[in-house]
Amino acid sequence: MESNCVFCKIIDRKLPAKVEYEDDQIIVFHCKDPSAPVHLLAVPKKHIPTLMNVEEADLPVISHIHKIAQQMYRQFNLDGMRVNNNCGEKGGQDVFHVHYHIKGWK
Repeated sequence: MESNCVFCKIIDRKLPAKVEYEDDQIIVFHCKDPSAPVHLLAVPKKHIPTLMNVEEADLPVISHIHKIAQQMYRQFNLDGMRVNNNCGEKGGQDVFHVHYHIKGWK
């Protein structure tokens, strides 16, 4: 874990978050500054700075995030959903720990 990473601190329970899902690979919690009626962040527990740093061995966790996004869609009874990843500063990434925004509408 990276000591200055806000998501690592949430994973380590050093910062609070409203957690919706957690297992040994990922954590999903509510965004503190939502831009949709449902706005969750899905974060791998392994610290990976950007999507461009994902290695072959990391692909199962990326796939797992998409599976859990489907679960969140059902859990929140959504009618529409957007799943996105911002990569790099110019791509809008502000926390350099891979994460996916799961935004949903009813």
